[in-house]
Amino acid sequence: MSDRIFNVLFLCTGNSARSILAESILAKDGTEHFRAFSAGSQPKGEVNPLAIETLRKMGYPVEGLRSKSWDEFEQPDAPKMDFIITVCDNAAGEVCPIWPGHPIKAHWGIEDPAAATGTHIEKLAAFATAFRYLKNRVSLFAALPIAKLEASMLVDKVADIGRGEGASAGNG
Repeated sequence: MSDRIFNVLFLCTGNSARSILAESILAKDGTEHFRAFSAGSQPKGEVNPLAIETLRKMGYPVEGLRSKSWDEFEQPDAPKMDFIITVCDNAAGEVCPIWPGHPIKAHWGIEDPAAATGTHIEKLAAFATAFRYLKNRVSLFAALPIAKLEASMLVDKVADIGRGEGASAGNG
């Protein structure tokens, strides 16, 4: 892999759970080659406390994580994204902004852990499952020889990652 740092934006409608988990996982596991960001089309304005609890228990960073609009990444001074990855089916179906630089887009949808019901332990288990699915995807992504792959092959490989275990119905 080259010495280049690739910018990755994880999108989810509310930017409070799945995209936050993915941002933190890539921020730690891909630190040498990636800069991770997350945003939402309709951000909740706060990170789900169970996402923070899960990340802390798993030893992942929570500093600086916040629920924010994807509008921040349309600004002229925003980092140029190399990859845009949706992690919820709603965001995948929305009309996204036109991202500068034509980033590679993929959908890695998984079920929303924030929609889990039951006891605190049951809800936390849903977040742990989402974390595991996202960590597996991020690990596969971080291992890709990005600098050596042709663009079309890279598009296919990044998309294929989203079809793995735990893929939501929108990943068909």
